[in-house]
Amino acid sequence: MQPTTQDPSKIRNVAIIAHVDHGKTTLVDGLLKQSQTFRDNQAEMGQSLIMDSGDQEKERGITITAKITAVQHGDYRVNIIDTPGHADFSGEVERTLNLADGCLLIVDAQEGPMPQTKFVLSKALAAGLSPIVVINKIDKDGRRIKEVEDELADLFLELAVHEDQLHYPVYYATGRAGKAWLAVPDDFEEEGDLSVIFDAIIEKVPAPSVELDKPFQMLVTALAHDTFKGKYSIGRITRGAIKPGDAVVLCKKDGSQVRAKIDNVFMSHGVSKFEVAGGVAGDIVQLTGISEAQIGETIADANEPEALPTIEVEAPTLRIYLGPNTSPFKGQEGDFNTSRQIAERLEKELETNVGLRVEPDGIGFTVAGRGELHLGVLIETMRREGYEFEVGRPQVVTKEEDGKTLEPIEEVLIEVPAEHVGAVQMELGKRRAELKEQFASPKGVTKLVYEMPTRALLGMRNILLTNTKGTIVMNSLTIGYQPQGTALQQLRSGVLIAFETGVTTPYSLQTAEARGTVFVGPAEKVYAGQIVGLNSRMEDMEMNVCKAKHLTNMRSSSSDGVVQLTPPVIFSLEECLDFIENDELLEVTPKNLRLRKRELDPKKRKR
Repeated sequence: MQPTTQDPSKIRNVAIIAHVDHGKTTLVDGLLKQSQTFRDNQAEMGQSLIMDSGDQEKERGITITAKITAVQHGDYRVNIIDTPGHADFSGEVERTLNLADGCLLIVDAQEGPMPQTKFVLSKALAAGLSPIVVINKIDKDGRRIKEVEDELADLFLELAVHEDQLHYPVYYATGRAGKAWLAVPDDFEEEGDLSVIFDAIIEKVPAPSVELDKPFQMLVTALAHDTFKGKYSIGRITRGAIKPGDAVVLCKKDGSQVRAKIDNVFMSHGVSKFEVAGGVAGDIVQLTGISEAQIGETIADANEPEALPTIEVEAPTLRIYLGPNTSPFKGQEGDFNTSRQIAERLEKELETNVGLRVEPDGIGFTVAGRGELHLGVLIETMRREGYEFEVGRPQVVTKEEDGKTLEPIEEVLIEVPAEHVGAVQMELGKRRAELKEQFASPKGVTKLVYEMPTRALLGMRNILLTNTKGTIVMNSLTIGYQPQGTALQQLRSGVLIAFETGVTTPYSLQTAEARGTVFVGPAEKVYAGQIVGLNSRMEDMEMNVCKAKHLTNMRSSSSDGVVQLTPPVIFSLEECLDFIENDELLEVTPKNLRLRKRELDPKKRKR
């Protein structure tokens, strides 16, 4: 049994917020290790990014879902909420901030406040959290600590909801080394640990304000599941206390009420959970026995069932069509490929993915989310689970207001070496982006701030990465809506389309290479209507990529040489979504990603 507390004044609930890659999860690693949460011989002591437990989180190096952990510091129990830093997963941030009373804002000493810093801080301050600022990575060569402090002061002035939030403490850290200081040290190698951060949390974050003597009430903020205990309802107790065997009522979103009984009460400690005799107001607990609980619903005392306000999450900005695979290769590579199986999987996803919306659309579904990465993570997860389906081109989600159609606009921050500024400005000019600011930062990097419609962003990241030789850093944040503008012209060339179903041959691929860029290699199965390459011209072209060379009795030294092929271009999932046009689909199976025309029959396509 791990230490716990029944005294709310000894509880501290703190959210860790930051822009992507500013070092949140690494700092949480340090807090977990230095609080003696793990034994010296435990595997976690040698790991980094302990909280990023999902396969895709490890591969992409980003946090996708908010994680809740807890450490014991002296007599105090510190509940830590590690939130994602990427704008696409901002639903996770909005969902979990109501668990906390304070926040640690982590800012990179070189990059300073970025678009997502602004977003997460505005949400935290609006929720009334007490901020503690940690300027991280102060050992970087390009650090600009004084300028970053000034930029932060401006940001707090812009976002603070009340005056107290302008008086925030600042600490300086190198998260990777697990050290933090009250002032910038002369020598980063000097001895140090994270005790100043622990002290700051206990002194500067208020204890939860609670009503212990009132009937129990808790908002479900997260769900977990295992085969042993079933569904875990995770949340912060707003008032009262709870113990196993208590009778409760689940207040559903539709106003109905479901009676239930608490089986077990768990709390977090490090990366595991442990059973406790009960929880009190202010603590974050995991309850079992309520099988019908959903995020945003209230669990309350059976005698006085009062519902708390549900969690408000901002609307999605991007939608895609997702439906059962209709290609000639249907059912050959996936375990689940029917409309019913896909519907069940999306229903399950909606339980925990609060930023997602799903609506039926013919035999398929319209799935709306917060951005390409948000939707891409869902598609990749389903693919790995054995699902086979097709998706359409991402479209922006518009809204109607006073008879006008409004579309989302984004602020785009681009950092690029000076020699590539022209290429960036040319591409954004084509997309009718408006340049708001441009300034040169040290070390030859230029910062550009644009405002542009979300739809103009689609497909742009990969083009800019190619045009700048991979040196661009791009971040965007939805900032509002404006009346819908005119349609953009097609910015991509036409495609090479397979003329018949069969197996590709080196001889015919050599001909295709002369026409443009090829996406398939030799001896690959293709079908009529599949996209096999990018044409060098603007129109689509059909090609026979399965034709073998005719054998004759004529021989020549030149014609019978070995065919030299350029390796095919292989797109990632996000690159495929960026590539397709409105009349095209992406076929997703556990083994392959295939680009195709929506209409496979060339005669119908021409009509």
